[in-house]
Amino acid sequence: MPSLAAVSKIDFPFKVDQQEVKQCAKALFAPSFPQVERMLGAFDNTEIKTRNFCRPLHYYAAPHTFEEQNADYIRLSLEYSVKAIENSIASAQINKDEITDIIFISTTGLSTPSLDALIINEMKLHHNINRTPIFGLGCAGGVAGFSKASILAKANPDAVVLLVAVELCSLTFLKNDYSKSNFIGSSLFADGVATCIITGDNHKNKTKNAITFLATQSKLYYDTLDVMGWKFHGKGFKVLFSQDIPTIISKNIHDDVTSFLGKHQLGLSDIKNFIFHPGGKKVLTAYEEALPAEGDFLKNTREVMNDYGNMSSPTVLYVLERFFSQGYENGYGLMVSMARAFRVKWFYFK
Repeated sequence: MPSLAAVSKIDFPFKVDQQEVKQCAKALFAPSFPQVERMLGAFDNTEIKTRNFCRPLHYYAAPHTFEEQNADYIRLSLEYSVKAIENSIASAQINKDEITDIIFISTTGLSTPSLDALIINEMKLHHNINRTPIFGLGCAGGVAGFSKASILAKANPDAVVLLVAVELCSLTFLKNDYSKSNFIGSSLFADGVATCIITGDNHKNKTKNAITFLATQSKLYYDTLDVMGWKFHGKGFKVLFSQDIPTIISKNIHDDVTSFLGKHQLGLSDIKNFIFHPGGKKVLTAYEEALPAEGDFLKNTREVMNDYGNMSSPTVLYVLERFFSQGYENGYGLMVSMARAFRVKWFYFK
């Protein structure tokens, strides 16, 4: 079965205290957003302590065109993807020429050729590498990408699959958008870059602390197309998300997870490691109330949220990295994330 040989993440040099972001948002929104004083508590309610930003805080107070923001997205995505990939290659103890496939996940910028082509060119990866760029999955991208990488490695025992997830959410911030959704987004979202290397059976002897992929499933909830997403206009990406997200989780997640596990003769009590995309404080609470798991089963998820903010697709891979580097219990693990068109994606490993 496919194994996780390495996982790496990026700590940007511009990590910022949440209280600094709060004061910056207050100054930016106050002139044209009457609710600003009443809603500033949203920054505290997230329980985020620091945010992972790809640019210094003063950058966001200045006006930028979509062209400028997207140019930064391409430049910084390439720069930090290469750094994370180099770290993963070193950790997996492989040669870059062994990489057979690359999957690139992102939803916060546009590039044609896609970023995976830029990465291959920059790093001079093998010119026969198989490319899979994926756009539009949002927060579900990390789990979906890991699932697709593992399926590729399962089909080809010689495969060495590189997964790259990049979201520079802060570069989508619209300075003169005084909507509630933009304000709430400014309290929550951050930037992240994470990479994984997943190998087929023929590379197992080269991996350490291998996590083995076993099964995957996804579900799309009908009539939730307006729950999360982007609205595209001349100024760039406008964030859209609904307060219904925790309710959707509360109504569905227990039955969906137990049904999935039951197909593989497992129950929730068999899961020892929970690798969840945090979403936000209310989302975490919804998970905790819906899933009768023992102890503080979302500790690593909560700590990643507190330390980095919601980085969309890479966030769950930051949680995975914490398990991978700090230790996990022997036994089964479950990875879950949700995103646009309200999709839940999960898999379990051992």
